Amino acid sequence: MPELPEVEAARRAIAENCIGKKIKRSAVADDSKVIDGVSRSDFEASLAGKTIVAAHRKGKNMWIQLDSPPFPSFQFGMSGAVYIKGVAVTKYKRSAVNDTDEWPSKYSKVFIELDDGLELSFTDKRRFAKVRLLEKPATVPPISELGPDALLEAMTEDELFKALSKKKIAIKALLLDQSFISGIGNWIADEVLYQAKIHPLQSAASIPKEGCAALHKSLNEVIEQAVEVGADSSQFPSNWIFHSREKKPGKAFVDGLALELCIFSTSAYVPELQKLSGDQAVKAAVKPRKKPNNKENDNAAESEGEEIAKPKREKKTTQNRAKKPPAKRKPDTSDNDDDDDDDDEKKPATRKKSKGSSGNNKSTARKKSKESESDGDDGKDEVKGKEKVAKKMQTRKRAK
Repeated sequence: MPELPEVEAARRAIAENCIGKKIKRSAVADDSKVIDGVSRSDFEASLAGKTIVAAHRKGKNMWIQLDSPPFPSFQFGMSGAVYIKGVAVTKYKRSAVNDTDEWPSKYSKVFIELDDGLELSFTDKRRFAKVRLLEKPATVPPISELGPDALLEAMTEDELFKALSKKKIAIKALLLDQSFISGIGNWIADEVLYQAKIHPLQSAASIPKEGCAALHKSLNEVIEQAVEVGADSSQFPSNWIFHSREKKPGKAFVDGLALELCIFSTSAYVPELQKLSGDQAVKAAVKPRKKPNNKENDNAAESEGEEIAKPKREKKTTQNRAKKPPAKRKPDTSDNDDDDDDDDEKKPATRKKSKGSSGNNKSTARKKSKESESDGDDGKDEVKGKEKVAKKMQTRKRAK
């Protein structure tokens, strides 16, 4: 994402190459997501014949001052960039357009041709930028809502310390707050915190005066050096975390020390150098000791889950049993069905009688009891057969 150095490089390129020149023609993209609050035709008409007087910047916003308002204002967003044909503006890696690409680029949102033949274009691949026409850009949002510019209105060390002492949020989040300091984004915040050896989650109010002094120094040095080389990252000092912050885990090192990504703040930092201090350090030290308890709780939860699952199996068997009665509820239209039902009802009764007879003959030998039971069963089987035959005869008579 373009940050203060990238936007400042664009501003300087326009100031050095375009001031005093008249706009011959312009071409504005028909993209209402980027071109905010003004139609394509009105935008082009407002630029025609105007002379570029100056180029201004605050934070990550830039506007071009013409000889009369309104002025085009550019909020760079995720991938906004300014290109001047034949002029090296910046080599910011995420928004670079190759020399062999068509001109103006298909990503161009505002194209301007000057009276001497010079051409410039504001491009945006990802369409998160905003381009506006404003009468007084510095007095209206979003520029009027910005905090002091990190380069042009840098805080003194004492001012920074007082400002931090009133903020209890994480220092990385505070640096990214454009209403606190404007122009700082992810890579600058990571770099200055690494140089100052401050953990990105450290509470701003808890940073001691010596830590604030280190932060103030690294803020000024990182921004000034990046601006000095025109935001050309290939010229950044080799010991900067910038060159390793986007490498894969396990492959990111700076000065031989491993680089890690803080999930909570999406920050690249070096744990061996950037450590939490004060109460936050104590809390961070306690957390690992609680992990075994959490695992035990997880195991307990799993065992409880198994116990809870058992009743569910019983419910399934109960449901299966509940489905059996409908099978018995058959209409009384079939003789065979009646016979089967009678058999089912008589069998349990027969078993009870046999059990009762065997119970009364406990004193007798096992062989005699078995014989008596078998005899009783044979006799009962004959009775059953006679009952079935009689029942069938009665049914036939009724049918006649």
